[in-house]
Amino acid sequence: MTSPRYRSCFSELVQCTKQKNLLRGRAVHARIVKDGSACCVYLSNSLVNLYAKCGDLFHAKRVFDNIQDKDVVSWNCLINGYSQQGLTGSSLVMELFQRMRAENVLPNSHTFAGVFTAASSLSDVLSGLQAHTLAIKTDSFGDVFVGSSLLNMYCKSGAMAEARKVFDGMPERNSVSWATMISGYAMQRSAVEAFEIFKLMRLKDEKENEYALSSILSALADPEFLSTGSQMHCLTVKNGLLVFVSVGNALVTMYAKCGSLDDALKTFELSGDKNSITWSAIITGYSQSGDSCKALKLFSNMHLAGIIPSEFTLVGVLNACSDTAAVGEGKQVHGYLLKLGYESQVYIMTALVDMYAKCGSTLNARKGFDYLQEPDMVLWTSMIGGYVQNGENENAMNLYARMRIEGIMPNELTMASILKACSCLAALEQGKQIHACTIKHGFGLEIPIGSALSTMYAKCGSLEDGSIVFSRMPRRDIVSWNAMISGLAQNGHGNEALELFEDMQLEGTEPDYVTFVNILSACSHMGLVKRGRAYFDMMSDKFGIVPRVEHYACMVDMLGRAGKLDEAKEFIESATIDHGMCLWRILLSACRNFRNYELGAYAGEKLMELGSQESSAYVLLSSIYIALGRLEDVERVRRMMRFRGVNKEPGCSWIELKDGVHVFVVRDQMHPEIKTIREELRILSKQIKDEGYHPPDSVSANTCNDEELVAAFT
Repeated sequence: MTSPRYRSCFSELVQCTKQKNLLRGRAVHARIVKDGSACCVYLSNSLVNLYAKCGDLFHAKRVFDNIQDKDVVSWNCLINGYSQQGLTGSSLVMELFQRMRAENVLPNSHTFAGVFTAASSLSDVLSGLQAHTLAIKTDSFGDVFVGSSLLNMYCKSGAMAEARKVFDGMPERNSVSWATMISGYAMQRSAVEAFEIFKLMRLKDEKENEYALSSILSALADPEFLSTGSQMHCLTVKNGLLVFVSVGNALVTMYAKCGSLDDALKTFELSGDKNSITWSAIITGYSQSGDSCKALKLFSNMHLAGIIPSEFTLVGVLNACSDTAAVGEGKQVHGYLLKLGYESQVYIMTALVDMYAKCGSTLNARKGFDYLQEPDMVLWTSMIGGYVQNGENENAMNLYARMRIEGIMPNELTMASILKACSCLAALEQGKQIHACTIKHGFGLEIPIGSALSTMYAKCGSLEDGSIVFSRMPRRDIVSWNAMISGLAQNGHGNEALELFEDMQLEGTEPDYVTFVNILSACSHMGLVKRGRAYFDMMSDKFGIVPRVEHYACMVDMLGRAGKLDEAKEFIESATIDHGMCLWRILLSACRNFRNYELGAYAGEKLMELGSQESSAYVLLSSIYIALGRLEDVERVRRMMRFRGVNKEPGCSWIELKDGVHVFVVRDQMHPEIKTIREELRILSKQIKDEGYHPPDSVSANTCNDEELVAAFT
């Protein structure tokens, strides 16, 4: 390239590339074509480099294809250009590299740097290994840039053993090499190994930079390493590295994930230059710690500061809305993310579906689910879990069936959710089928599958199967213990439930409030009043659990079943919590069963004072007044029921047959075989009467039954 004209064009192209001045570069390209200088390989390579560095890969490829005698620089310019374009460009890099080898062009260190970068974007370890072998063969591995690119590829692919071998074998390391190795361990949550590399870096007198400190802070984002993270904070201050936004962001994230939100907030407030990552870190930190109100307030401040949130920020905000059931704020965030164009992001839609589901708006959750043409497994799981959480178990089962038809592979959370749906529906046969699917897909009996299975079998009354699953679980959480205790208590095995409670304590598992609900329920059904009182006192005295309404309800039920009605009344009136109408309703029912009409009337009037909306309370109280002959009070209760608009909810039951669930509602005519069912009921009713059976009257021979009373009142 001895011609002055060539040298002038070459200098201009170099300058345009540095400045990324594509417009001026095109003018130089036009002049080169006009002057007939395009045949010069040096100028052609410079043009490929210009277009590639400016991101115009289309024209870079066209110039490259027109080069007659391509040298290694020609290939390198295009390979390195494509390697910076993410997944799409990286796949083209691998094709170019294969073409280069087919044309017998020997790659050099610059080639391998681009190839390893592309392989890391694709997580293509196999192609990376092949290129690694060739780099050693061509003696290119000694180059620090090649080594760092190869190290990055192994780290991003999670192949840390290979990455460490490369790192240890590097003849020369730079700051990028150290930071990459630390970052690799951080991504694998190997904080100890990451810190060892950091200490080794300091021993080698390698100066700490913002990349290394950001990486080590990411590795230490765990409560176990809070103290070490604080020491790193001191080091950043000492070295004056807090001026870098990436370091400030890493510190805020580290403190937030360690649960030290006060330190996270102080660091956040002291950060001079906050970007969307800084805001996202502090908002997500508060959201994950359970302080959702603070997270939403910070998001409002972020908006007022004019910072455009990233998709990660919005996920944190939606999670905060989920935790507080703030559906109004959630809808506002929904509108905002639509405005920002994030509606096609799967993880945004997953958080949105989860938010609506947790706020009880399954209709909106389903709209979000149906919006995406190809929802991923996480979104399917979120929607199924949302249905189960809101008691729409049939919808959950139907959606799971559709998921299987579409060939989506479920994960452990999917299976746990659908098993919970089977539990709620008492669908034992379908639960067994799901159990078979868990085995087929290779899921073990670890949490949450094991807990969900033992719960399903226990709630369906299949205690033997539940016990087998429970005994085979490698580790049992409190949910598993509670499920088995509850199953035993509800199926007439109260003594076994109490024995299992003792076993649980011996294994070192501490009971929670649900455990005591189950235990008190078992005592209630067995009439163990004294033992039940002991467990009630044990809750607060030994385990520091404050009794809830459920526990008080179990105690009143226990006293009521034992006929200790006056004692139950005293217990209710001495209760230190706001129990609403629950306890009086239980006492009212017990009074009717034991024909203690005076106390029953007292409990019923308490319910009337509190404005009960339960039709059964009015029916029970009316039947008691009829038994007492107080017809004026019967009429008064009837007027009150009408005035308050109280209606009896129709009874509902279901039965599982083969692969279907049949639902029956009072006076329902929708079942396809209703005529056959009614005919069978008439035959059965006649047989019962012929055997001399007459239904017992719970109050007196002259009283109306509950259905007649409701019909009269409404």
